[in-house]
Amino acid sequence: MKYETLIIGAGAAGMMCAAHAGPGVLVVDHAKTPGEKIRISGGGRCNFTNLYAEPNNFISQNKHFCKSALAGYSQWDFIDLVGKHRIEWHEKTLGQLFCDNSAKDIITMLRAEMDRAGAQLWLRTSLNSLHYDGTHFTAELIKDSENIAITARQVVMAAGGKSIPKMGATGLGYQIAAQFDLPVITPRPGLVPLTFADDRFKSLAGTAAPARVHADGPDFDEAILFTHRGLSGPAILQASSYWDLGAPIHVNLNPAGDLFDQLKSQRSDNGRKDLTTILGQYLPARLVAHLGQELAFSGNIADQSDDQLRRICAALSDWQLTPTGSEGYRTAEVTLGGVDTDTLSSKTMGAKSVPGLYFIGECVDVTGWLGGYNFQWAWSSGYAAGQAIKAS
Repeated sequence: MKYETLIIGAGAAGMMCAAHAGPGVLVVDHAKTPGEKIRISGGGRCNFTNLYAEPNNFISQNKHFCKSALAGYSQWDFIDLVGKHRIEWHEKTLGQLFCDNSAKDIITMLRAEMDRAGAQLWLRTSLNSLHYDGTHFTAELIKDSENIAITARQVVMAAGGKSIPKMGATGLGYQIAAQFDLPVITPRPGLVPLTFADDRFKSLAGTAAPARVHADGPDFDEAILFTHRGLSGPAILQASSYWDLGAPIHVNLNPAGDLFDQLKSQRSDNGRKDLTTILGQYLPARLVAHLGQELAFSGNIADQSDDQLRRICAALSDWQLTPTGSEGYRTAEVTLGGVDTDTLSSKTMGAKSVPGLYFIGECVDVTGWLGGYNFQWAWSSGYAAGQAIKAS
């Protein structure tokens, strides 16, 4: 069986590429339905892009690599596509766009775009082997327990990363890269809760607070959530992508920076009240009780000098914690690392050393922040590869 293009993976990037790659496209996936990560994302409503998406929101060994694809197909292009399909959407926070109805609307839209382009989709189909003779690829597929050999001029790896293995993530893209001697930046979990071996936050499980969190990257101002095993919440997930094992994270529980003035005012007005009671007006009571032990503050607020109040505020503004690990791929929303971008064309996503072989989406060493950025990378990289294939 002969095709122009074989796309491995019917996720966000693969379906987007199929819609733009021209005639003779076959998309295969071992799942029973396409777009499973789309379906579960955003609480079932799919955070499909971000109004503020730009290259600075992406992590890569080459921070410039993503610029061409993002410029070639931006968030505004995808918003236009959503509008053409009459999908209602809303902005939640920080530019994050969600479907009003269901994430399935995005999958239906992509399938319609694939149908319009004439792309075929084979589900419950896995790749057994892939070979290249210099001009064509030969793939051995297993579909319904039957071996099927196909040839194609182009192969696009859109198989995703290793995150959420229960949904079938395998890291196949990395294996194919290795087969063709393309280096891979070591994958690791990203946008993932952080854990502590001593269960120190077990009693705080379910407690949330606004915070500014810093690892070895930008500051992130959002909520943190204490869990039985450690820390989660948007600010922690964001910082986790910049965190290395053994390094501390810095948690600022006074992101507005006005706590000292607030406490001085309380000292004048409510001097007889216990310090922890006063702090409980600004932070969750269970967290204040925990911090009272860990940071050793006590007594009435009237007993606290300016220096003592400054010490308390300083401690709350830079609470240093050293996680012992993360929840791993089981709960990670994305995979950091991937196919080394130095081996790929930033304009086409094609492998420089293997004409006709492309890598798109999460299996590439480009990882977005939380908030719709990774879907935007899927749309942008899928479009770039599709346009390049159509023009070839």
